Amino acid sequence: MTERTDVVELLKEQHTRIRELFDEVANTKGGDRKRHFHDLVRLLAVHETAEEEVVHPFARKNIDGGELVVKERIEEEEKAKRALSRLDDMDPDSPEFLDEFAALRQDVLAHADNEERYELAHFARIADRGKLEALARAVRAAEALAPTRPHPGTDTALKNVAVGPMAAVIDRTRDVVRKAMG
Repeated sequence: MTERTDVVELLKEQHTRIRELFDEVANTKGGDRKRHFHDLVRLLAVHETAEEEVVHPFARKNIDGGELVVKERIEEEEKAKRALSRLDDMDPDSPEFLDEFAALRQDVLAHADNEERYELAHFARIADRGKLEALARAVRAAEALAPTRPHPGTDTALKNVAVGPMAAVIDRTRDVVRKAMG
């Protein structure tokens, strides 16, 4: 992705990567499944945080019915955060994990489709290329500082600013420790 990538292209590319990671988790076992799952959790956490801080506020203000569209996306995101939090504490090879993971997969993929259809599809009509590129840069900046784990209840830019920095430090510390321990 280049600096010239606009926010719609960036988020659709991330949605594609999320779909790929769901497939990788579903089609592997043991350590590989665990590694792919942690990659998925990390991507979803930073992706959703950036959407909450950058994309949703823009949509709320600029698209017709934006408040309702964003409210519905946030409800979907919160449901996924709760499921991810539960899954993160489970054995990835257990039947319970696989059942809950399948439900999460269905919900997250539907959420991505809803974002693309009801939120992102309007962006080209309401913003010029320069604005869409600026939004992509803002998304990248938000992702660079975002927590790497889901934190249910941090569903707005304000809540992310209040909780995000400490959560990000804790999450990134956990990431380093997990990596060091294999």
